[in-house]
Amino acid sequence: MNFIIYLISIVYLLVPAAFANMIPVFVKNYFKALAFPVDFNTKFEGSRLFGSHKTFRGFVFGILASIIIVIIQIYLYRFNLFKDISFLDYNNTNPFVFGFLVGFGVLFGDLVGSFIKRRFRVRPGRSFLILDQINSAIGYVIFVVPFYFKSWSLAFWIIIVWFFGHLALRYLGYLLRITKEKI
Repeated sequence: MNFIIYLISIVYLLVPAAFANMIPVFVKNYFKALAFPVDFNTKFEGSRLFGSHKTFRGFVFGILASIIIVIIQIYLYRFNLFKDISFLDYNNTNPFVFGFLVGFGVLFGDLVGSFIKRRFRVRPGRSFLILDQINSAIGYVIFVVPFYFKSWSLAFWIIIVWFFGHLALRYLGYLLRITKEKI
């Protein structure tokens, strides 16, 4: 597999993760019943564990988005173009298990990043260079790679692609006025 196709395959593999990571921003003004913080407002060393912006709503809809994208990928797998760029045999993949692990892994990694940012007194929504770009990818690597791929080389490239993809999407979000910070 040539390197460009390899990178495209990684991007395609990460599409459900990207949706899981982005969807909480788009549902933040809806489904108020799920807007309760996952840290239950608990404080540690004088500051919140994760912050009020990390809610059950984000977790539920992030995981649902991941599952839906995996279901779409399973459908697309019947076409040679998508089969050729897939690392995963979608014919033998349970979309609910894989989608859940992807969504949960990405969001768990984001929670760990928020925990670290709170310890450094970084305000919610503010950037913490490097950590913000790789925390979700590390969650993906922990919860998905060992069960589906068992490749540390792939894990490394997932983190690299996620890092640069996150920078690009964050900047696009800034240009579209979805986020307030460029990076």
